[in-house]
Amino acid sequence: MLEKNNEQYISWILDLKQKIQQSQIKAAIQVNSALIEMYWDLGKEISERNFENTYGSGFFSLLSKDLRTEFPEIKGFSESNLKYCKRFYQFYNQCDTNRHQLGDDFINNLFLVPWRHHVEILIKCKNLEEAHFYIKKTIENGWSRSVLLNMISGKLIESQGKTVNNFSKTLPDYESDLIRETLKDPYIFDFINITENYKERELENALTENISKFLIELGSGFAFVGKQVEISVGNQSYFIDLLFYHIKLKRYVVIELKTGHFEPEFAGKLNFYVTAVDKLMRDENDNATVGMIICKDKNEIVAEYSLTDLHKPLGISSYELKKILPDHFKSHLPSIEEVENELKKIQ
Repeated sequence: MLEKNNEQYISWILDLKQKIQQSQIKAAIQVNSALIEMYWDLGKEISERNFENTYGSGFFSLLSKDLRTEFPEIKGFSESNLKYCKRFYQFYNQCDTNRHQLGDDFINNLFLVPWRHHVEILIKCKNLEEAHFYIKKTIENGWSRSVLLNMISGKLIESQGKTVNNFSKTLPDYESDLIRETLKDPYIFDFINITENYKERELENALTENISKFLIELGSGFAFVGKQVEISVGNQSYFIDLLFYHIKLKRYVVIELKTGHFEPEFAGKLNFYVTAVDKLMRDENDNATVGMIICKDKNEIVAEYSLTDLHKPLGISSYELKKILPDHFKSHLPSIEEVENELKKIQ
């Protein structure tokens, strides 16, 4: 049986009560920031006190009970959530050197991210740098918790900015860095079902049929213009696989899909398409069009050589499919009509 006659503990509970009441007032004005700040302060208090040593393994249970008694209308004082508060503070309050590297506004940014996002980041991120990356991206892009989970499971931090490109030679430094960080390698298309011997048009159709998920994978700011977009050059028609417009970068982005290995001639064709879009579609308010080849795989050296003497900003990335159906399954899968007919029989 835990004893609660410790005067220091009782005094601390009274202090917490006052601080939490102050946080509730702030919450009326700025709900999320005040809540996260309250959890930060609570984690700090728990970390800096020695009551865990006094009460042992029952400390969090006791603290949870007392806080819920004082504040029955607040749902964030469960035993497990109090442990996360402590973990939250200790994780981001690591040595000053690490925090200095992340920037002076780091702690303030923490208060802009919803609590359930923080819990997922604490569970899934290995270090402070990785956590900071996903916090920054969440704030920039307004990610929901499900999108955040997809980005972490897809290892966005490992793929962003890794595309082979010639941006540093074809664009000003600030534009080059911004676009490089916008694109990634590989792209993870784990939201589509497709047979093993799929064709480029099948992949294109699958991506456009799942365009909302495809846009999430591409990242914030992409607007879909169309697929197989026709451009006429010298009385001949050519068709761009996928055309996007990036609202933040204010430029068209041409994407060519290739289901096999990267070949040098792909770069020449993409360069032609980017030139055509610049001349035929780009207006005076648009920045230079960017071209992307997204292929099944590539040889890094061949890709770099292919872009060396081209003067349009081009990048080459790969993609991964996570859900592939063997060809022999295709004939055994019922059509929509067959499913509907069977349902009618049941009725």
